[in-house]
Amino acid sequence: MGIKPHNYLTTVIMRCTSLLVCVSALVTCASSAGILYPRESESREVKSLDGMWNFRLSLPDSLVGFKERWYMKDLSKTGPVIQMPVPSSYNDVIVDKKIRDHVGLVWYDKSFFVPESWRQQGYRVCLRFGSVNYAAQVWVNTHLVLSHEIGHLPFQRDITANLKFGRLNRITVAVDNVLLQTTVPQGSLQNISTNTGPKTIQTYTFDFFNYAGIHRSVFLYTTPIVYIDDVDVTTNYTEDGVGIINYNIQYGGSLSSGETLNCSITVLNNENVREKITVITNDEEGLSGVIKIENAKLWWPYLMHEEPGYMYTLEIRLSTTWNVDDVYRLPVGIRTIKWTNTAFLINNKPAYLRGFGRHEDSDIRGKGMDYALVTRDYDLIKWIGANSYRTSHYPYAEEIMDFADRHGIMIVDECPSVDTVNFSDKLLKKHTTSLAELIKRDKNRPSVIMWSIANEPRSDQKDADSYFKYVVEFVKSKDKTRPVTAALNKWYSIDRAVILEFIFVYRSVAIFVKNLDGSRPITAAIATQLDTDQLGQHLDIIGFNRYNAWYTLPGHTEIIKSRLEDEAAKWHAKHNKPVFMTEYGADSYAGLHMGPSFVWSEEYQVELMSEHFRAFDTLRSKNFFIGEMIWNFADFKTEQTVTRVGGNKKGIFTRQREPKSSAYHLRKRYWSLANRLDGAEFPCDIQPYVITNENQNNIEL
Repeated sequence: MGIKPHNYLTTVIMRCTSLLVCVSALVTCASSAGILYPRESESREVKSLDGMWNFRLSLPDSLVGFKERWYMKDLSKTGPVIQMPVPSSYNDVIVDKKIRDHVGLVWYDKSFFVPESWRQQGYRVCLRFGSVNYAAQVWVNTHLVLSHEIGHLPFQRDITANLKFGRLNRITVAVDNVLLQTTVPQGSLQNISTNTGPKTIQTYTFDFFNYAGIHRSVFLYTTPIVYIDDVDVTTNYTEDGVGIINYNIQYGGSLSSGETLNCSITVLNNENVREKITVITNDEEGLSGVIKIENAKLWWPYLMHEEPGYMYTLEIRLSTTWNVDDVYRLPVGIRTIKWTNTAFLINNKPAYLRGFGRHEDSDIRGKGMDYALVTRDYDLIKWIGANSYRTSHYPYAEEIMDFADRHGIMIVDECPSVDTVNFSDKLLKKHTTSLAELIKRDKNRPSVIMWSIANEPRSDQKDADSYFKYVVEFVKSKDKTRPVTAALNKWYSIDRAVILEFIFVYRSVAIFVKNLDGSRPITAAIATQLDTDQLGQHLDIIGFNRYNAWYTLPGHTEIIKSRLEDEAAKWHAKHNKPVFMTEYGADSYAGLHMGPSFVWSEEYQVELMSEHFRAFDTLRSKNFFIGEMIWNFADFKTEQTVTRVGGNKKGIFTRQREPKSSAYHLRKRYWSLANRLDGAEFPCDIQPYVITNENQNNIEL
């Protein structure tokens, strides 16, 4: 019996109730347990399935693979296949427009061996995907073992019973990239007429390309029969320098009758030397308790301390009477987060965010995880003097987050809800599921300082109040240690011609009224986002996006300072909460120089940034403004539109990670802030040599 995909052609699937129940059960089973990142240890082995996989589109229709049961045999026996690298997006790897723009299902498969020794040692074997976008169903040796919806998040399952130890195995994956009004993020399907007949295309309102495929690593990993399933950690410290780690450990597997369980904890410093610790357990087995470390080193953001990103390692050993011990090592940073109505504090020190909105995006690989790219990105983040970024507009790879932990980069961790609209119970369930999976994955990371529940939701619409109130309460039920935020920005779908027509009509009406009665002034009430937004009241910290002098009055940078200062002050006055800017910026085409500055030139991007800097400095002096994040770190790909030349060009770096003029300008800004606010020393190359000045001891930037 063929299992239908749970996303594409929803009306077909709704007729297959029994199949939906099967898929639902798989999803529940896969998501109810822990999702610890696979790490080798004395008791665990990790085998990567990354590499070249067989790949083919589901043609001539998106359901043909299910109708013909492609999962029952090698994919190469179903028709022509190509080799596709995993991890990567499939869209840009092959020079084929049909693959790039495909809507619907694609299929992957790969053969692999499983050592006989794993069976002999009684290992439990799990299959884990870091991310498949947007939805996936997975078969191992013809058995359906996994289903998952919502990209950018990991999922896994115990597949021990489905494996052939010491023999060849096959994994088959069906991937669906379709977005609907009940997916996260949302989209719509549109039918168009073409020269060769009708065609279905994908539409969406968000401004980045809907890359699809197996985006992150695929692992097999082993555990003993009784194993460490999940770990919860919170941290604190005392005034006399004692670091505190509160831990709670969940285990999986079944104990035999009369079998006992014991958990022991060791803490290693960043040189893998055992720390002297005191452990106070809360239960007989030692599964929860408090660890105290004398003279503990705290986790600090980059440039706020001479040793940022300091990480300990929590070594957890789970022992049973008759089974093999399980050992798992979890990196831990000791730090505190607090927030008031005017400030955000790390380790009781006010922190000012200087950073970016970003994207997982690069040439050829799309959103595919790539260590070389990640290493380059973090080097540039530190070169420029940033201390933070938002994972716009979805969770980033765990390997990327590891870098943030180790380098002291603060993360505003965002779920995949973009341009949220048409609020419904079904959408709400998926929205909160994405947040539950995100929090479960990233809850122990010191770099994660806020949860962002949405980007530019239509928060003025009916039902937005109750919808987002529930979302915020849901997040707080999962984690009360971090503030909840969102990037607010209400966009109106009105083009320039419509705006000009409105101005003409309004002016004509005003003249008509004036002719009837010239003795009274004329006024009109115009609703702003501040008047109509229903989300800000539920947040702990207000983030907002605004593109003054770009989408609004492009070319007129003289409007920026007053408008930005006014809006930020009003957000704070209305909600009495800290405020930061989550997006601002302008596109610039690398190499386009115009004097005087003109839109799309590198000079205009720099000029626009400077006017924002003026406003930010005024706002900083008012003690409620906690950060500035430019849009974007690097140029990125979008859907095809006449307003995008090869994608969005608001990056201060090109898509190939080369600096524009704006990168050097922002570098001076961020290092100056780090120097003034945190006492960081300027790098020696921040100001190229021009002329000696014996009377000037300090460089004023």
